[in-house]
Amino acid sequence: MISLRKLSVLYLAAASSFAVAIALSEHPTWNAAAQGGARVAGEQGAAAATALNDYLLKPGWAATKVTSVALFDVVADKFNMRDVDVATRKAVKPVVVAKAKRPLPPKAQPAKPQTVVASIGPRKPINEQPHELAAPSLRPPILESTPSVPQAEKKVASAPNFTLAPQATVPVAPRAPQIAPPLNDHPPSAAELLRVSAHFRQSLTKEMLDNFELFLFVSKADRGSAAQRLYVFQKQNSGDLVMLYNWPVSTGREIVEMAPNGTLQPSYTPAGYYELDPKRMFVHHVSGQWHQPMPFAMFFNWEKNGYQTGLAIHGADGADVGLLGTRSSAGCVRLAPENARVLFSLIKNDYKGLMPKFAYDKRTATMSNQGVLVHGTDGRLQMTEGYKVLVFIENYGGENVVAALF
Repeated sequence: MISLRKLSVLYLAAASSFAVAIALSEHPTWNAAAQGGARVAGEQGAAAATALNDYLLKPGWAATKVTSVALFDVVADKFNMRDVDVATRKAVKPVVVAKAKRPLPPKAQPAKPQTVVASIGPRKPINEQPHELAAPSLRPPILESTPSVPQAEKKVASAPNFTLAPQATVPVAPRAPQIAPPLNDHPPSAAELLRVSAHFRQSLTKEMLDNFELFLFVSKADRGSAAQRLYVFQKQNSGDLVMLYNWPVSTGREIVEMAPNGTLQPSYTPAGYYELDPKRMFVHHVSGQWHQPMPFAMFFNWEKNGYQTGLAIHGADGADVGLLGTRSSAGCVRLAPENARVLFSLIKNDYKGLMPKFAYDKRTATMSNQGVLVHGTDGRLQMTEGYKVLVFIENYGGENVVAALF
C-alpha cells in the first residue's frame, strides 16, 4: 500500500512538471517571465553567497584559527611541549581558556629572520599521571627553560667508592679434639676372665663379701693379659660374683715428677682396699695439682698423714683417652668418659647405704688400705653412711704364678 502511494506521488509530480512545461511553451509571455525570475534569483543568490563568505565564513574561520592556536598552546603547556618553528608563528595574544588549571606560559617573541630548531630534551614525569606514564608525543618540545647540554659535558654521577670495614669475626667454638681409641682395648679371653674372677675372689674376706654389694678390681700392672683394666663385679643374692664390665684404664706413671703447680709430686697408684667418699662425687671436677679435668670423679675415702688424698676414679679427657691401657695418669684410675659416666650413675643410683669403716691409725693419722675393718667392743662391725662399693687395686697382670717363677 505504501509503495502504491509513493508511485502515485511521483506520477503527480511528473504530470505537474510536464503540464508546466507545456504551459510555458504555449505562452511565450510566461516563459519570458520565468527566465527573468531565474536570472534575478541567480544574481541575488550570488550576492547572498558573497555576503555569507565575507561577513560570516571568513570572520568565523579567523576566530576559529585564533582559538585553536590558543587551545593548542594550552594543551602543549599541559604536556610541557612547545612549537619547533617559533619564527614562522605570528605573535598572538594569549587566549584564556575556561577552566584552565595553569596559567599560560609566556609566548615566544618573533625572532629575527632565522629559524630556531630546538633539540628534544628529556621530559619530566607528570605528577598528575598515574604510574608516572610519559605524555604522548604530540609535537617536539622547545627547551626554553632547560637548555640542552652538549653530549661531551654530560656527566653521569658515578657511584661513590666505599671502603668496607673489616668484618667482625664471630668466635667459633673450638672443635673437640679427635679422641684416639685406647691402646689396649682388647679384652681378655673368656679363660683369662675366669682366672681374673677366681683371683679376685681369693682377695676378699668373708666380711668384705658380706658387707659390700659392688666390687671394683683394678689391675695397675704395666704388662700382662689382665693389665691396666677395671673389672666390675656385682654380688648376687646367692653370694656369687658376676662380672658386669671390664674396661681399659690408665693408672699412675709410678714416678716422682714436677707438677704444674711447681711442686714435686708422686704419680703412684697405691695398691690396697678403698671405699668411696660419699661427700666427693662430682660430675665435673678439675685437679688442683695437675690442672686437668676429672669428669665423673669418684674420690677415695682415704686419709693419709692427716689429709684426704686426691686419688679417684674418673673419666679421661682429650688425648688421654688414647693412652688408656697404659700407665699414664698422675695416680688416679682413668676410664673412657662414657664408661666413667656409666659407672658413676650405677653407683649413685643403686648402691647407696651403710658400709663398714676401715681401721684408722691415730698415731699416723692414716686410714688403713690393707682391708682391716673396725669392730666395736661387742665384736660387730662399725658402719657408716656411704656407698656399698669396695675398690681393690693390685699389681696383677694375669700371669700364671708358677710360670712367672721360671
